[in-house]
Amino acid sequence: MAATASGMTGAGYSMLYSFLLFMITLSLQQMYKEKLASSEVFTILGGFISSLLFLLALTFIGNWQETLDSRAGWGTVILSGIIAMVAASTVHRVCITTCALFSIGILYEVNKLSAAMHQKAETKKKAF
Repeated sequence: MAATASGMTGAGYSMLYSFLLFMITLSLQQMYKEKLASSEVFTILGGFISSLLFLLALTFIGNWQETLDSRAGWGTVILSGIIAMVAASTVHRVCITTCALFSIGILYEVNKLSAAMHQKAETKKKAF
């Protein structure tokens, strides 16, 4: 009831939270970039953190497009990837590679989850 009273939908809240988490994660990554670039393990961690930025950017842009009644596609994925890799490049150049690899894995899992949810929604529609 409160969501309709304030005009905020599920996509609106998701968009807001993903943006806030993106900004917090990016800020923390920048605060600790010297530590993240200090060893191989931390450099890989820096790439993983950047791939989380990819996921948050993908969520934000996808929900923004949903509020505009547009459909998210490969453009959304590419833009989110570019944003995440630019953030990774500020830490260490190896972070760009690990970010790309982790982002591909995250995209695969998000695609599987999305397909499962759409299949579940189709089964519910057919039941009615």
